[in-house]
Amino acid sequence: MQTDNAEPELELPRAIALAWGVATNPQRGPKRELSIEGIVETAIDIADAGGLAAVSMSSVASRLGFTTMSLYRYVSAKDDLILLMLEHGMGVPPAVANEPEGWRKRLSTWHASSLACYAAHPWMLDIPINGIPMTPNNLAWMDSALDALADTSLQESQRLAAALAVTGHARWQAMIERGYRDASTRAGMNGTEFDRLEERVLGSLATPERFPAVHRVVQAGAIGPDSSLNPFEFGLNAILDGIQAAMAARIVPEHESTRAEPAPAPEAFPKDKAVREASRLRRDAEVRLREALRHERDAIAQAREAAERIAKSR
Repeated sequence: MQTDNAEPELELPRAIALAWGVATNPQRGPKRELSIEGIVETAIDIADAGGLAAVSMSSVASRLGFTTMSLYRYVSAKDDLILLMLEHGMGVPPAVANEPEGWRKRLSTWHASSLACYAAHPWMLDIPINGIPMTPNNLAWMDSALDALADTSLQESQRLAAALAVTGHARWQAMIERGYRDASTRAGMNGTEFDRLEERVLGSLATPERFPAVHRVVQAGAIGPDSSLNPFEFGLNAILDGIQAAMAARIVPEHESTRAEPAPAPEAFPKDKAVREASRLRRDAEVRLREALRHERDAIAQAREAAERIAKSR
C-alpha cells in the first residue's frame, strides 16, 4: 500500500523503456519474425542511404515486407523510432579512462570518436536535442566524457560544463563538415576544388572598402585549402586550454560562489508598441548608418583613384 509520503511510481516513456529493455513486448504480432531490433536497424539503413527524411513507418514496413500497422505493435510512434535509431547509431563510447596520457588526451580521443560516429550516421545531426540524455548509450557517452576528467581538480558541475563544451564543438564541427561535403557533391567537385571556388568568390565580394576585416583574412590565405591553420583543431584546443585554466584557478565551493546574476537578455519581441516602434527606428537608423559608411568608403576610394590618375598623367 502506498503511504502519503511515498513518491508515485515512475513511468518511463515508451521509447525510453524500449531503449533500456524494460518495455513489454507485444503479445500478438505478425506470424513472420519481426523485432524492435530489426525495425531499428532497417530504419538506420534507410537513413544512412537517404537521410532522416527518408525514414517513415511505412518505408520501414515496406522494406521489411510488413504492413505499417504491424510496426505500431512494437514502436508506437515515429518519434520513438527516431530515438531508438539515435541510441543504436551512437553505439558505445571509447574507453577513454584507459588513456594513460591524461585528461586532455582523453577528451581529444572522445571528441574524435564523436566525429567518427557522426560521419558514419550523418542523419543523427538532424535530430534535435530536447533535453538531458536518458537512454543507455547516450548516458554512456556522457559518463565517458565525465570520466575523462575524474582525476582533475574540477568540481562536478565544472566537469559537466567542460563535457558539454566538447560535445557541442564535436556536433558543430560535424555539421559544418557534412554541409561542405554535401555542397561539394552537388557542385560536382572534390573538397579542395570547392574550397578554392569559395575562396575566389569570397575574395571578389569582400572588398577592402566594405569588408576590410574579412578582406584581410582572405588575403592572408586563412580561408581555403592552403590555410596553415585547421579552425576546428584551434577551436577544440581553445576549449581544452580554457578547461586547463579553470583547473589552475582557485576552486570555489559552489555554496560559497559569489557568481553574479546574468544581465537579462533584451526581449526579442517586446509587447509594448512604443518599445517595438523604437526598436524598429533604431534598426532603420543602423541600416542607414551602414549605408552612409559604405558610400563614404566608396567616395574615398574613388577620390584616391582620381588622385592617382592625375599624378600619373603629370
